[in-house]
Amino acid sequence: MLKKILKILEEDSRTTPEQIATMLGVSAEDVALAVSKAEDEGKILKYKTLINWDKVNDEQVWALIEVKVSPQRDTGYDAIAEKIYRFPQASSVYLMSGGYDLAVLVKGKSMHEIADFVGQKLSPIEGVRAAATHFIMKRYKEDGVILNGPEEVKRQPVIL
Repeated sequence: MLKKILKILEEDSRTTPEQIATMLGVSAEDVALAVSKAEDEGKILKYKTLINWDKVNDEQVWALIEVKVSPQRDTGYDAIAEKIYRFPQASSVYLMSGGYDLAVLVKGKSMHEIADFVGQKLSPIEGVRAAATHFIMKRYKEDGVILNGPEEVKRQPVIL
């Protein structure tokens, strides 16, 4: 039952225990207990709201930074990844396969702010060998949600 509850909450965190109970054919109390336990055990970490910032007129710049690192003795990539994810600018940090070791999603108010982050905070970390910054020009889909779908074509009916 927990996996089904988690999938529902992952799709829409505003779904109430009563709604989930109806969907799964169980009691709302059982759902509330399962959710509370999942929160206590760290299975549910955060409830997230996805915002289309382009429609809010709040300038934000996003960049994906690929980072090559030298793994550290005894900790591998984890120690360097931790130094990076502690920065508030780092929205997400992932260990990757391929030409780069880490992918870091960063957000800032300007390209200059992100460039400062890369030059003054990220690059000086011991073990960081190289970084390639890719600025995100437009977001089309995030977390499974299409942000700016195609507008409906509204045609006038043709009467013959």
